[in-house]
Amino acid sequence: MSFLRCNRPFLGALRSSRPQRTLPITQFPTTSSFRRNFHAALPLWGVRSQILKDVGEGITEVQIIQWYVEEGAHIEEWKPLCQYQSDKAVDDITSRYAGVVKKLHFQADDTVPTGKALCEIEVEDGKYPEEHNAAEATPEPVQPSVIIADTPSEQSAESTPSSSSKLDPIGAVNEPPRSKYATLATPAVRGLLKTLNINILDISGTGKDGRVLKEDVHRFVAGRDAAAEARSAITPSQQTETTVNLTPIQSQMFKTMTRSLTVPHFLYADELNINNITAMRKKLASDPRDPKKVTFLSFVIKAVSLALNEYPLLNAKVDMSNPEKPKLIMRPKHNIGVAMDTPQGLIVPNIKDVGNRTILEIASEISRLSALGKDGKLTPADLSGGTITVSNIGNIGGTYVGPVIVPTEVAILGVGKSRTVPVFDDVGQVTKGELVNFSWSADHRVVDGATMARMATMIREFIESPELMLLNMR
Repeated sequence: MSFLRCNRPFLGALRSSRPQRTLPITQFPTTSSFRRNFHAALPLWGVRSQILKDVGEGITEVQIIQWYVEEGAHIEEWKPLCQYQSDKAVDDITSRYAGVVKKLHFQADDTVPTGKALCEIEVEDGKYPEEHNAAEATPEPVQPSVIIADTPSEQSAESTPSSSSKLDPIGAVNEPPRSKYATLATPAVRGLLKTLNINILDISGTGKDGRVLKEDVHRFVAGRDAAAEARSAITPSQQTETTVNLTPIQSQMFKTMTRSLTVPHFLYADELNINNITAMRKKLASDPRDPKKVTFLSFVIKAVSLALNEYPLLNAKVDMSNPEKPKLIMRPKHNIGVAMDTPQGLIVPNIKDVGNRTILEIASEISRLSALGKDGKLTPADLSGGTITVSNIGNIGGTYVGPVIVPTEVAILGVGKSRTVPVFDDVGQVTKGELVNFSWSADHRVVDGATMARMATMIREFIESPELMLLNMR
């Protein structure tokens, strides 16, 4: 006992020199409190920026349609973060990290340039050591000091109610607060809003969490039109100009066509008799064993591919990475783009590796791409990698066309509308002929007129005598 009494001060000193026991990390209620207790050690959590990567095909910006997450929500790696629309497709962006969403840098309908941070995600330190750090926050400007002159108390009391009424948004506009989910509308609703030129924030949504539905849009339009009619009954009608922003597809088309017209175009046109293909298609359509529709465009695309085997220059790409020494990139596969008119605008998906597809497979792929284009569901894979383009403008109308080359290609074919006219046959007799105009544009920097004419002639022979295609198929 005497030993314990004499050493009690020593034991107390020893106890006080020990480090204090700390609670497990999981017992801390927040990350901030964790950092306060362990400020001397390396933090176990860090923030990473989700960067908008290049989506291909020269697309430099996209438009956010909707976010699938909100600030403070937990996100798993590779789960969808948001839905975007480019000039060519609608797709999802997935999270590169697992963690907590700390900040969203953009809202729905915002346009985001490639290379910019979409959001900040708090992640476990060490899990993504090579990734981007969080973007530095822009310091908020310091509000200047306001000096208020001395005034009588009576004047101050009188001015207070009027100033507060100006600053109080609730007193000025008697509207319920909007839900932060109000702008999370479906692509169909957003398409309707763009068509009607309506701001989604002007509509009170009745869907879940205040989301705007189609019924809300129609109800808003009906009320707006009724109010406009009431005003027109009182005041004379006036026509006013309005400013409308370009859609993402129009914006990208503007940039692409501006670049295209820096290329000197060589134009070449020819007239083809398609009687034999029309007869063949009618025979195929009457065969019950083949219920699929084989379009005229399917034959054209196959004929172009067969001709490219003889004239691969028309499938090449000009490399201007060194303007002093331009080069040609020869591409072995024929990924033939098909210009399509969709509700979103003109898009050009492409049929991959046409050289190894049958005409029936080409027809099936055209149907698939057309259906996806109408629904706005084409993916970047469907739209990237094209080597030459065919535009069947004749489906809409027009006999002649001057197509514009895509910057990553050296040739494009425009197919006009077919027409039935009297023609002379081989023995000089007048007969009925179905004629179509083929209009070519080629990059005259690398494609000479003779090469373009020879390829166009070979394609005409394949179209006018489709049996020749059988002899050239592998």
